[in-house]
Amino acid sequence: MPFVEPSDMQLGRPLPGWVGRFYHSANMTFGVWEVAADAAALHEHQHPEEEVWNVVEGEIAIRVDGEERVVKQGSAVVVPGNARHSARPLGRCRAVVVDWPVRTALPGLGR
Repeated sequence: MPFVEPSDMQLGRPLPGWVGRFYHSANMTFGVWEVAADAAALHEHQHPEEEVWNVVEGEIAIRVDGEERVVKQGSAVVVPGNARHSARPLGRCRAVVVDWPVRTALPGLGR
């Protein structure tokens, strides 16, 4: 399926203030995240997939293996597979998060 419509995406709400819409290609998972200004912080966690965060609006503090940086619109963060990471919203933001390979356990589905 080369074209993906919003109705084709799965909706996840893993934490208060976080809304993700997910879809997959043959090898990757894409999450389009809308994060509210008062959203909860994303706890430190890890998973085997490599993950890339591309902030498309606003800013968010992201910690990878103990180093935290403020990531602003237009910037990206590459999180290696199995690296411990977390995120702390600094206001309303939007980000596209891509996982490789496909991430089957998607955050917040069914909530």
